[in-house]
Amino acid sequence: MKYKFKVSAIALAMMASSAAIAAENLKIGLILPLSGPFAAYGKQIKNGVDLYLKQKGDVFGGRKVELVIKDDAGTQPELSKRDAQELVVKDNVDILAGFGLTPAALAVAPVATEAKKPMVIMNAATSVITTKSPYIVRTSHTLPQLTAPIASWALKNNIKKVYTLVADYGPGIDSEKQFQKTFTAGGGQITGEVRVPLKNPDFSPFLQKIKDAKPEAVFLFLPPGELTIGFLKGYQERELAKAGIKIIATGDLTDDDTIEALGDASLGIITSGHYSMVHKSPENKAYTEAYAKAYPKDRPNFMSVAGYDGMNLIAEVLKKTGGDANAEKFVEAAKGLKWTSPRGAISIDPATRDVVQTVYIRKVEKVGGKLANVEFDDSQKDVKDPGKE
Repeated sequence: MKYKFKVSAIALAMMASSAAIAAENLKIGLILPLSGPFAAYGKQIKNGVDLYLKQKGDVFGGRKVELVIKDDAGTQPELSKRDAQELVVKDNVDILAGFGLTPAALAVAPVATEAKKPMVIMNAATSVITTKSPYIVRTSHTLPQLTAPIASWALKNNIKKVYTLVADYGPGIDSEKQFQKTFTAGGGQITGEVRVPLKNPDFSPFLQKIKDAKPEAVFLFLPPGELTIGFLKGYQERELAKAGIKIIATGDLTDDDTIEALGDASLGIITSGHYSMVHKSPENKAYTEAYAKAYPKDRPNFMSVAGYDGMNLIAEVLKKTGGDANAEKFVEAAKGLKWTSPRGAISIDPATRDVVQTVYIRKVEKVGGKLANVEFDDSQKDVKDPGKE
């Protein structure tokens, strides 16, 4: 009899605990660049987050979602860290999420570890990020994950000599190293390399060096926006295309959100990417239609989808844990999770806590009179992050 009472008491205590958790709002602290040069990143991620809540509902695991948003301006890691500390101590958030750029994610990782808070990366793409805290899960991509497929594609399409030009920060260096590793392992030759500063680079001397080296293509990693526009302008002025030098790049270069600003100079550029707004699937059709209705002045891009998928991950994890956002339970529930995203089938690698996904080879073409990344090769399925191999 005593034994039965003890079991009942434990069961009641567990029910009471679950009821207490369910009664509390699920606070998600979003750290995003909503001002400064990378404000478009934060806007797109937040658009994806908000769209998910609007479409799927704002109750996860029986708990109503409450967003607490902080603007870290993108390029100030000390501010990102301070925002995270404030979210944990003052706002008592259950989960940290967002992170437009690598420096922000790296600055916050120790905070997540010390506070034992799950941390969901919705864009920052340097490979090493998930190794910096056991509580990090990423729903976006890594640069090596996107770069290895374009290097393999180049080799298969008789491009044997390439010059690499990348932005001089974590993701750019990651992409440079992975491209060179994959390309040279397959017999390709790197004719030269350069890393350019993020702020106001003068592309003229770099473009001349590339032209003089006479590669068959230049591999680029540049974040979307002014850097890409500046490079393409110089590429045309220096007549690199006429010299037979193609452009191959990761999908950031021709981001759906900024591609119109590149103009017809972007036509024909080959990139590797995990999402295009013209991706053909029922899920993406529904996503792009809902996005257009919610944000008629914007175009959905890979960052918005990562925000959308980040919320789906949180929702599915909380469903499995019964609303419990304990960091250890959260991460265990996230490992191996699979779902169909607007980008295609994705999952979370149990070993690295990084997203596993198809990487598509795309070409910039006009679709309905507008520039778009048209996928023509999806042979790179279930791609893990090679940066951790």
